[in-house]
Formats: sequence, C-alpha cells, structure tokens
Amino acid sequence: MVRGSVSKFNFWLQRVAQVVIVLLLVTFGASLLLRLIPVDLATILIPNGSESEREILRNEIGLNKGPIGYYLQWLGNFVQGDLGKIYFSGGTETVSGHLAKAMPRSLLLMAYTQVFALSVAIPLGVISAYRAGRRTDRIISNILFIMSSIPGFAIALILIIVVGVKLAWLPTLGYATYSEGIWEHFKHMLMPVLSLSFGLIAQYTRLLRADMIASLREDYVTMAMSKGLSDRRILWKHVFRPSSITLFTSAALSMGGLIGGAIVIESIFATYGVGFEIFVAIAGRQYISLQSCVAVISLFYVFFNLVVDIGSGFVDPRTRDRRANV
Repeated sequence: MVRGSVSKFNFWLQRVAQVVIVLLLVTFGASLLLRLIPVDLATILIPNGSESEREILRNEIGLNKGPIGYYLQWLGNFVQGDLGKIYFSGGTETVSGHLAKAMPRSLLLMAYTQVFALSVAIPLGVISAYRAGRRTDRIISNILFIMSSIPGFAIALILIIVVGVKLAWLPTLGYATYSEGIWEHFKHMLMPVLSLSFGLIAQYTRLLRADMIASLREDYVTMAMSKGLSDRRILWKHVFRPSSITLFTSAALSMGGLIGGAIVIESIFATYGVGFEIFVAIAGRQYISLQSCVAVISLFYVFFNLVVDIGSGFVDPRTRDRRANV
C-alpha cells in the first residue's frame, strides 16, 4: 500500500517537473528567436524613437544583458504578472491588459466549441460503431469526410454569407457580453463555434468509433452480452467508458491548439480574443507581446495536458495504476 502511494507520488512529481521543463523550453525558445531577428528589436518596437529612447528601452526589457539575461528578466516579470508592453506612436499599453480582455472571450469560444463538438460527436461515434459497416455507418463516414475537408475559414465565410447576410438570422461581427443579454451573447458566438467545431466533430467521431469497435471485440463485452444485458447498457456502460479515454485526451489537447487555430476565425468575426491578439502582434511586429502570448498558450496547453492525465485515471483506473507503477 505504501509502495503504491510512493509510486503514484513519484509519478505526479515527474509530471509536474515535465510541465515546468516544457514551459521553460518553449518560452526560452521564443525569446531566443527574438534575438535571432537581424534587425535591432528596439528599432522595430519604436521605429520613430530617438537613439536615447531606444537605449532606455533596451535597458528596460533587458536587451543589453544577452540572450540568457534577457530571458531571465522576462521570466521574472512574467511570473509576477508583467507580460510586457505594446509600443505604438501614441504611447504604450500593457500586454496583460489586452489579454485580460481577450482571454475570457477565447476561453468561452473554446469551451462552447468543445461542448458542441463533443455533444454531436459522441452520439455519432456510438451509432457509427454500433452500426459499423452498415448503411448508417457509411452515411455518417461520408458526412464526416465532407466536414473534415472544408477548412474553418471557408465555413465561416459560408455562414456569414448565407446565415448572416442573406437570411439575416445572426450577427456577423462583434462580441456581446452576458450583460448585454444571454441570447445576444450566444447569437454572436454561434457562427464562430460552428466554424471551429466542424473539423473537431469529424476527428472526435472517428476516434470514438475506432476505439468502440475495438472494445466491442473484448471478452468482457461478450460476457456482458451473454448475461442478457441490453445493447444500450453495454454500449454506454461497458464500451463507451474505456473507449472515451482517447477521445477526451484529444479534446483536452485540442484546447490549447484552439487558441492558435482561432486566429483566423476571431479575425473574421471580430471577437478580439487571444488569437486576434497574436495576429495583431505579428502584423504590428510587437514581438514582446507575441512572446507573452506564446507563453500563455503554452501554459494552458500543458495545463490541459496535465488535466488529461488526472482525468484519464478517473475514467479508467487501470491507466492510472499502470502509469504509477512504471
């Protein structure tokens, strides 16, 4: 008992250490790329400033300290919540201020997209696995192929033209908060969610279908059938639960990727989330802002990765025990 507890503690200690190492490597790599830019970073950030102003900026952000010194100063500021500044002709604005407005919007967009995608993909995956090789399975597979073949930005443009302009059912631009009305909020979010979720629905359905077909061939399923259990109970209780690990792993890992993947969608619908902030940082060559945005995305990505490890252990305890004993 004690040995098992020690093994599990060591496992989670290793996972936390891996998370920290990944974050350090990603953020250091991003800062190193900044130093490889052939043009002086201070000149890029304030192109119209004087040489004395640029020198002050170099000292302020640590450009005179070398790559490692610059990174350590940036990391120390980042840990304290100072994500740097955005420089423009009229002055400066804090990156943290921009992200404080953008992050909730992106998180809501990601959450709505995942809930909608899973709500559609789970029943489709179960039906497709149960009817594997039959007409229903073939129809679902063909629909999924079409859905996965259309890029998100094309779906967004089709929705804007048909639903937003011709039918005038939903607003095409902007973002509405809950204070402006719940229905108004969801009306503004519906088309961005649909644009992002089509590809995920196809991906999740295929993953669940493949895992459930494999699980249906297991001996414990044959035993459950021999006991006279209903097909519905076998599918949802004995087959879906162990087959859902890959599905929820993919869903959790795609949360981080959705922030980057939403750059185009957020720009098209003008929701002004983190993806849009990254687009603006690249277009405006605001590399300090870009570095901080990359760090925030990496932080969320490894966080969701850690959630996957914890969640998969609750979904299937055999997975947790097997990893802890490695």
